[in-house]
Amino acid sequence: MTGTSRRDLLLAAPALALPAAARAQGAWPDRPVRWINPGPAGGAGDVLSRLVGDRISARIGQPVVVESRPGAGTNIGMTAVARSAPDGYTLGLASIASNAANKWLYPNMPFDPAKDFEAVGMIALVPNIVVIPPTIPPRNLAEFVAWAKALGRPLNFGSVGIGSSQHLAAAQFGQITGIEIIHAPYNQAGQMNTDLIEARLDVLFQSISAVAAMAQAGRMRPIAVSGPERVPAFPDLPTMREQGVDVTTTGWFGLATPAGVPEPILARLDEMLAASLEEPGLRERIITGGSIPRVMRRAEFARFMASESERVGAIIRATGATLQ
Repeated sequence: MTGTSRRDLLLAAPALALPAAARAQGAWPDRPVRWINPGPAGGAGDVLSRLVGDRISARIGQPVVVESRPGAGTNIGMTAVARSAPDGYTLGLASIASNAANKWLYPNMPFDPAKDFEAVGMIALVPNIVVIPPTIPPRNLAEFVAWAKALGRPLNFGSVGIGSSQHLAAAQFGQITGIEIIHAPYNQAGQMNTDLIEARLDVLFQSISAVAAMAQAGRMRPIAVSGPERVPAFPDLPTMREQGVDVTTTGWFGLATPAGVPEPILARLDEMLAASLEEPGLRERIITGGSIPRVMRRAEFARFMASESERVGAIIRATGATLQ
């Protein structure tokens, strides 16, 4: 080989490398994508993960496999997301717990919610309803408050985890009413609902998708909406604020990836998520399940999570909510 030809080969090498990298990025995805739900199977996050995951799967032509990894108030599942390779093959369900509340509750967080994830977009707002066992006397929130104050013991309530919207709403309720209330976090929404029906729990601030059928069948009694407005699934059910208790906590879910995922992949995910949420069929299924679909693109969603962290931090400080 002549000197000139060796020089030409060396000069050509960088030009050859760039198309190879572009081809590798352009090939995404060429295998199944993992979607980690850090909450319990059967909960609102699980339902939304599967609904939206199916639509993204149809758009990318690869399976989107939902994996529930609950525990530690969503920290277990989101730690797995944060520590995954930033290649676009692991997605995570961001929430009010993992990306807003937990930094104020856990003294040693296993990840930095501001630095260890890339925001993709909002999926839905998730208002909760207040449900009680059908075997106890109260028929509305005022009657429940009076009943609880005369009970002679603390109230027992469950949630999908410390820092969840359910936990924060109950903590606010206890602080505003002066009622002592004891928290029991669950890894399985089904068991939590069973414990309420059988009166081992006194109250749940539960996601509508997880309890709508049971409430409508009379197996548990809805007495209020914990969000700022009434919900389509229970149009006649007044909010807590309407009934004199100023609790307006609403959960939310969005899509995130590990930090460092290439920009072209993030852009595609952003576009596909927004387009999926505009599909009438998907929107109807989300609304029927008790959530409110909300398109919020990457930059706006990142700002939203940062503002939610500050807002929720103020609630936690005011209520004194801590790890038990």
